[in-house]
Amino acid sequence: MGKLVLASASPRREELLKQLKLQFTIVPSRIDESQFNGLKPVDMVEKLAFAKAESVSELVEEAIIIAADTVIVAQDRVLNKPEDAEDAKNMLSALSGKEHQVITGVAVMNSETDEYLVEHNITSVFMEEISEEEIDKYLETGEPMDKAGAYAIQGFGSLFVREIKGSYYSVVGLPLNQLSKMLKKFNYGIL
Repeated sequence: MGKLVLASASPRREELLKQLKLQFTIVPSRIDESQFNGLKPVDMVEKLAFAKAESVSELVEEAIIIAADTVIVAQDRVLNKPEDAEDAKNMLSALSGKEHQVITGVAVMNSETDEYLVEHNITSVFMEEISEEEIDKYLETGEPMDKAGAYAIQGFGSLFVREIKGSYYSVVGLPLNQLSKMLKKFNYGIL
């Protein structure tokens, strides 16, 4: 069994793996994510997760690589990270009082054998009505700016989430139950 590598600069994904007491190194992928724009959301996150894993597999030897990508889909529109505060405000207004889906693609790859698995998780999130004042105060925290859909369920954004159906960890950015099953197929048991 090789070493474990997280192909991500996401502090949230790093924190989730640390929670599980896993020993891993971080090697962020350097792919141009814009080349995947325009794909259907499930295809986009799966292809992006695979591309991230594949690019990092060329940089490390004898490693099991974990890569992921998350998007928010609201009213058939993909919401990535906001470009600026106005974009974040528009996203939060669009999510207010409605249901949306969080889709996370996960890839696990063995850099030695090039074997890989790619899967996705879809979780529905139901938001409370968010007033303009609440949106403005939330923007002041800075939290929305590097999050798909402009909110963090594990932070202040939790105040707006009424209910979820699916994996909380997928909404954070890495569905741990699903990842565990994928790693087992590579003979990498977490427990």
